[in-house]
Amino acid sequence: MGFDAVLLLSFGGPERPEDVMPFLENVTRGRGVPRARLEEVAQHYLHFGGVSPINALNRDIIAALEAEFATRGVDLPVYFGNRNWHPMAEDTVETMRADGVRRALVFPTSAWGGYSGCRQYDEDIVRVREKVTDAPELVKLRQYFDHPLLIESFADAIRAAVQDIPADRRERARLVFTAHSIPVSADNSAGPPDEGGKLYSRQVAEAARLCAAATGFAEYDVVWQSRSGPPQVPWLEPDIVDHLDELSATGVDAVVICPVGFVSDHLEVVWDLDNEAREKAGELGMAFARAATPGSDPRFARLIAELVAEHLTDVAPRRVGTVPGYGCTVNGAPCAVGCCEPPRRTR
Repeated sequence: MGFDAVLLLSFGGPERPEDVMPFLENVTRGRGVPRARLEEVAQHYLHFGGVSPINALNRDIIAALEAEFATRGVDLPVYFGNRNWHPMAEDTVETMRADGVRRALVFPTSAWGGYSGCRQYDEDIVRVREKVTDAPELVKLRQYFDHPLLIESFADAIRAAVQDIPADRRERARLVFTAHSIPVSADNSAGPPDEGGKLYSRQVAEAARLCAAATGFAEYDVVWQSRSGPPQVPWLEPDIVDHLDELSATGVDAVVICPVGFVSDHLEVVWDLDNEAREKAGELGMAFARAATPGSDPRFARLIAELVAEHLTDVAPRRVGTVPGYGCTVNGAPCAVGCCEPPRRTR
């Protein structure tokens, strides 16, 4: 049995000011996040008119994928659904059912293992299929953190960012990779239980290694951004802003930041890096450049098309890393029993 559609499944984001608080309430439901913290984060969105760029960026990816499918002669419609805001995945899958879709491939806008990067998308699939009568079968595509097209795109973005550093500082610019921080407990449980955990942080480190090697950087750093949650809960560190202080103290006066953990320039990238990190670098007298994310690169649509082709034509998966990555899941079944268990919430 073949496939008759593709679903791009993402996080979601508000597209007008009045959506911001309801969106944040959806994201944090059941996690005991204080109202004051939500209001603080809301200001990040309101700084940009209450509009997250993520939905528009995902629609651009879909348009590019549709064009790539047309070039390849692939006749699959592409649908768009979110976990936390409209278009909600439940509504999209209902539309797919009404359109006669019986079996679809699901592309998650996360390249990584771990709970929030992988298993939570499996839970999304289970949830929406329970809510939609006679829902189509949904097959989630594999992790793609070390796909050569992703690495090539980041590498070119790093090279372009280096050119934004003043010429007299380029040779000594420090390359710093960032990814979304998660609780240490969540990272410890990331991956199959018999592999010792830390799958997420190992995959991020591997992607960073591959990108650095592709661009000729012998030395680089991997740090974290966008932590949230109660202060008593340990998260992956150091934070990018704190790390800039540490670099400055050692005499570093130029940095190139690569958000290797992100597919697109959504709000956490533009706020945490283009605003907070850039401002800190300015205070420190440090030249600052930020590499673009790959979502707007034509190679990203080609990457998705290749992942789809692995199921349509049995082409061999392309990977350039050595850290484990895992394959597809059907109707939300996790890769292995106990794999990437959700972290216990601490209040």
